[in-house]
Amino acid sequence: MTKFSKIALFALVIGASVFTSCSNDDDPQPVAETPSIYARLGGTTLVADPDNAGQMIEKGRLSYRKVVNTTVGLIVADVQSNASGNLSAHFAPLLGEVGAGNTTNLAILVDNLTDFFSFNTGGTNAVNTYSGLSMVAAHNPATNPRMGVKSTTANYTKFEGYVGAAAVQNGVAANTQLYADVVAVLESLRAPIVQQ
Repeated sequence: MTKFSKIALFALVIGASVFTSCSNDDDPQPVAETPSIYARLGGTTLVADPDNAGQMIEKGRLSYRKVVNTTVGLIVADVQSNASGNLSAHFAPLLGEVGAGNTTNLAILVDNLTDFFSFNTGGTNAVNTYSGLSMVAAHNPATNPRMGVKSTTANYTKFEGYVGAAAVQNGVAANTQLYADVVAVLESLRAPIVQQ
């Protein structure tokens, strides 16, 4: 190393230490704000909608729709397994409609869930507006005829597990902050949904 390089390196080290020691520890340091869950799922970036040829969809909304559709598939598989503790009683009215060839209300449910999660996790565009029932009303058979029975803690935990599995199947790794944040949103809904 030349003498000039050593002097320049020494000056750089001294300058850095002077600037560091002169910083005021009382000044708040800017904290990087974590993007919303919706933004981390793709946000408002428009992509081709694989279910609607020629249409575009926000990538965050598409991510939620994929998770919702996968969750529905897992619940249907659970119901068809006739396993003890499956969720068939909750979705009996809706499953009866689908069994009779009427998928209208299933499509509405998927769209409402996609709206609900998109809107409540950062999807601010009008396409993500949720206009369905409150969580309490939506999960009470007295106010929602497509709900078979009230949910128990065990039922909700099972549902939450299906949503987690669906998220993993759609690219949200279970050991990430994004996954933990999605679970936190689901947990925040436990109290109004579990009514038994």
